[in-house]
Amino acid sequence: MEPSVTRIGIAGWGAAGQAFAEPLRRHPGFRVAAVCDPQPEARADAAQAFGVPGFETLEAMLAAGGLDAVYVATPTDRHRDHGLAVLAAGCHLLMEKPAALTAAQAGELARAALAAERALVVGHSHGHDLPVTAMAEILRSGRLGAVRMVQTWNYTDWVYRPRRPDELRSELGGGITFRQGAHQFDILLDLCGAPVVEVYAVAMDWDPARPVIGAHQVQLRFANGAVATAVYNGYGRFLSSELTAGVGEWGYPAQPGPGRGPASLTGDELAAKRARAKGAIGSDAPHQPHFGLTLVSAEKGDLRQTPDGLALYTEAGREKIALPLDRTPRELVLDEFARAIAGQAVAHDGARGAHVLAICEAVLVSSRRGAPVRLDPLPAAVQPVFS
Repeated sequence: MEPSVTRIGIAGWGAAGQAFAEPLRRHPGFRVAAVCDPQPEARADAAQAFGVPGFETLEAMLAAGGLDAVYVATPTDRHRDHGLAVLAAGCHLLMEKPAALTAAQAGELARAALAAERALVVGHSHGHDLPVTAMAEILRSGRLGAVRMVQTWNYTDWVYRPRRPDELRSELGGGITFRQGAHQFDILLDLCGAPVVEVYAVAMDWDPARPVIGAHQVQLRFANGAVATAVYNGYGRFLSSELTAGVGEWGYPAQPGPGRGPASLTGDELAAKRARAKGAIGSDAPHQPHFGLTLVSAEKGDLRQTPDGLALYTEAGREKIALPLDRTPRELVLDEFARAIAGQAVAHDGARGAHVLAICEAVLVSSRRGAPVRLDPLPAAVQPVFS
């Protein structure tokens, strides 16, 4: 085994785990060495896909040895225990978002990674997407002056896609705010370049036949004075692909018209979810990925994504910035994970994961109280990176 190649195990062969299959095959810095999943059919499918051993539990996979890192893509309520087990085994940890059930649990993971001197990266989040990182680089360059405000809107059919029961329960990390807001807040942290200090929000559940937080409107205030609004509606009548030139989230042309509705939820949701996971996220998209419509307003200009890159608006006019398509979003996650394993400071670390969860929790508290919520700063030992 070449020292530069990280032997990685995959814990969980659902939609998230399968989405990393092709990026892991393509990435020269990683080799899948084992997989685990409690479902026999999923375990057999994953083991066959990579020609590696399949285990029923994470504990059995870790006990077998031969791993340098593990990607944890199990249900959110298992993240803390599974992440701690991976770190205790001396492996680096790539954790699917959200990092854990609570900010406190995510902070525990961040401290454990520091104590074990192991890398911890939380993703995939759309904050890893090339257009987002490219916008963040332009803003950090100072070309546009200070960021003043950012608006991000996303309208999807999330509520009516096939779901596991835990995905519909906020106390188990389900619902729009934890599952999708985690993307939005990570993007906004990258673009505003500072931690959030105040959250004012309304979280909504308006279909009694599908009880889950299916929409939210969130106002964020950042430590550097920037403000942002995050709107997400997962009820599927209007789709924000109409605002993004007909391009869907993963860079493929989107189907016109409304998304799924209640009538689409028939039969075995778990079987439908497994079937949908296969090939849901490809590696040959003709356009850039996005997470709805995001518009940045800085002192000297505005910035947004386009299907093929960015659009920059200044006194000089509108400038088109093309971006390459040779690296998929999850390959960019793996690039960051490789840098973290090499000892470099990275943005999407355990501290960032804890801060994102603190924002998610504050959204629900603010919505219940009908008042803004101040965020306490994270301990100095797990401060997120904003660079």
